Amino acid sequence: MTDRAATLPAFAASPLRTHYLLAAALALAGMIAAILWGSDWLLNFIHVLAGGLWTGIDLFMGFVMGPILRRLPLDARRAMISALVPRTLILMPTLSIVTSTAGWFLAERMGFLGVGYPAFYWVIAALVIVTILTVQGLGYLLPTNLRLYFEIQKPRPDGEKIGRRMHTYVRVVAVQGVMQVAIIVVMARFATGL
Repeated sequence: MTDRAATLPAFAASPLRTHYLLAAALALAGMIAAILWGSDWLLNFIHVLAGGLWTGIDLFMGFVMGPILRRLPLDARRAMISALVPRTLILMPTLSIVTSTAGWFLAERMGFLGVGYPAFYWVIAALVIVTILTVQGLGYLLPTNLRLYFEIQKPRPDGEKIGRRMHTYVRVVAVQGVMQVAIIVVMARFATGL
């Protein structure tokens, strides 16, 4: 059996794939259509679907794939990162944008933005959690994924540099996991009424 890692090019092309960009554009168009159409059911469906995917993938990547990747030999890690980054590079930001935007419009339509205190603390909690998830995701995890991707594609990747980045990365992903569980708690409160 051939080792897939051995067949990787010395330096892979851009991790962007046209069909992933097209899928992201379709998802954003679907969300915009649901907002403009005015269907609370469709907007809620899109919010829950994107949020479930975002949370599920985040938790799976953080608590299942992360520990596995840390223990893999370099060639296997190279193959996994080379396959994962192009798939998640557009997927995760798109899911976070769709979830957050659809959630905002849904909250506005359902009157959650106009509730008084103490119920409004739940709205503030949702906004704080989503802000933390977005800032960490777009400001740290996405750039780090790209740095790891390009480093691991080099003919002689710097294992020490990869190890340092993975060490911090795992901690940030753990915080993401905690925030994802926290947003589920908050959303369950929204679903049952403030």
